[in-house]
Amino acid sequence: MTAPATPPPKRRPVAGRILTWWFGAMSVVGVAFGMFADQRPFGDDVLEHPLVMMFLVVGIGLIVLRAALRRPVPEIIPDRLLLFGCFVGLAAFLIGNWLAVNLVAIR
Repeated sequence: MTAPATPPPKRRPVAGRILTWWFGAMSVVGVAFGMFADQRPFGDDVLEHPLVMMFLVVGIGLIVLRAALRRPVPEIIPDRLLLFGCFVGLAAFLIGNWLAVNLVAIR
């Protein structure tokens, strides 16, 4: 007879503070990049669009987080919440862009 298979190790629950920082950072970065998107500060190329630059900065930040904590990012922030945070950042980018365009129109 063979021994029963051991169950996979349970994932530790995600701390609420980490998720708060993740969603808050995505919101702030999204609005900040959205405010300057109309001016195209990085250039007119597609890869220099502020939305692309925003996700590049987020990716670098996640790599730094992974190196600092020496654990894979999905162990820190689950995959679904990473994706949801990216959607929050995209929505914040659009809100920031909308505010920048409409606040300039008011002047």
